[in-house]
Amino acid sequence: MAEAVSQSDLTGMDLESLTADVVALAMKAGASDAEAVAREGDEFSVNVRLGQVETLQESGSRGLGLRVFLGTRSASASTSDLTPDGIRQLVEGALALAKVTEEDPFTGLPESGEFGSVSEDMHLYYDDVYSLTGPERIEWAKRAEAAAMAADPRITNSDGGSFNAATGRKVLANSRGFVGGYRTSYAGVSAAPLAVDANGTMQRDGWWSSARRLVDVESPESVGQEAARRTLRRLGARRVPTQQVPVVFAPETARSLVGSIFEAASGDSIWRGASFLAGRLGEQIAASSLTLIDDNLMLLPSGVGGFGSSPFDGEGLPSLRTVVLEGGVLRNYLLNTYTARKLGMKSTHNASRGLAGTPGIGSGNLYLEPGTMTPEEIIGGIPAGLYVTGLMGFGTNLVTGDYSRGATGLWIENGQLTHAVEEVTIAGNLGEMLRHVTAIGNDLVFRNSVASPTLRIDGMTLAGA
Repeated sequence: MAEAVSQSDLTGMDLESLTADVVALAMKAGASDAEAVAREGDEFSVNVRLGQVETLQESGSRGLGLRVFLGTRSASASTSDLTPDGIRQLVEGALALAKVTEEDPFTGLPESGEFGSVSEDMHLYYDDVYSLTGPERIEWAKRAEAAAMAADPRITNSDGGSFNAATGRKVLANSRGFVGGYRTSYAGVSAAPLAVDANGTMQRDGWWSSARRLVDVESPESVGQEAARRTLRRLGARRVPTQQVPVVFAPETARSLVGSIFEAASGDSIWRGASFLAGRLGEQIAASSLTLIDDNLMLLPSGVGGFGSSPFDGEGLPSLRTVVLEGGVLRNYLLNTYTARKLGMKSTHNASRGLAGTPGIGSGNLYLEPGTMTPEEIIGGIPAGLYVTGLMGFGTNLVTGDYSRGATGLWIENGQLTHAVEEVTIAGNLGEMLRHVTAIGNDLVFRNSVASPTLRIDGMTLAGA
């Protein structure tokens, strides 16, 4: 089999031809169906601490994954050895595994007529992420840290500043005629200062900015200054008494609730009966103000593709926009082909795919639609409550919906942010929390692929002193 992919073919690496050839090799060797995915990418990262380079990494990678089917048996394997011998071993290994796996009537590729890819440019790749020289990238990290350190004399130390850039390419091919590929890019800068109060108690926080193109990344100085502001507001943090109060989730913490809804609405959780949302399609499960969307086609206001945008999913199905919650009503689960077959439904084109293993379920650009209130207006309407800026620990029990997280934040008193709060736990039930969302902010910003505006949730238990 190895002769079908010559060494000269692998020089310059036409990944479309490579994946198609590997699929053909698997079919020739006896597979009833086959799917190959190739990924390549490069990454640069630098971390500085107190003005000195602490870590500097520049790397590149390339790998190939193969999933084969023998009727209703399937198996997968992956390799970074793209020589003819390496590919031969990949094909033989995957087929050998498939022969000893259990039959599963739900396994298999999507139907031939379902494949496709968004034809227009989704603006996912910009080569300016590498337009800075190596010394200039290091300088960006130093500038972010320096801006944070210079913001206030109480900032006496640092966990560092960083600059990262990366580009990648993914190609998918299968035995039912699909071949598709796309490129992505990323750049980001961050800072994480430490501050000390009059009692010698240390606090830390941080901030970052990232984008698909360098021109959209916020300046290192603005990132450092925002990191300093967030760190300084944590000074003097203390516990508060156990009580039931309104809890306001800042956007960076509210997005974790969005992630929990995604997990609960994921087909894997639904068909296993391991989610409190199982069997509840069409029901009002949240406040009527809540609409949750998973948009794999999104362009940001700048015209650049969203962090979760792609022309096709991990199985080669064209990307879609899926409404998960509409006015608080559960409209859709998020499914790949396997979970859709398990549930007697259609895929929502949410398959995610690494090099090895079967496709999982991933979100695209997952977000709660914003409301009309400013964060200040939301906070201003609360006589006493907690503004949550950080979360840690356990999360959500998807079966029961029980929710418990360690939290840090700022105490709200008479509509004003007063002092910092730490060493408290907020608890509730996600189903109840969704019904008790009483205010939604107008501050939706996509800093990554999962986003939320500020949320006010009433009736949560705050466990403290």
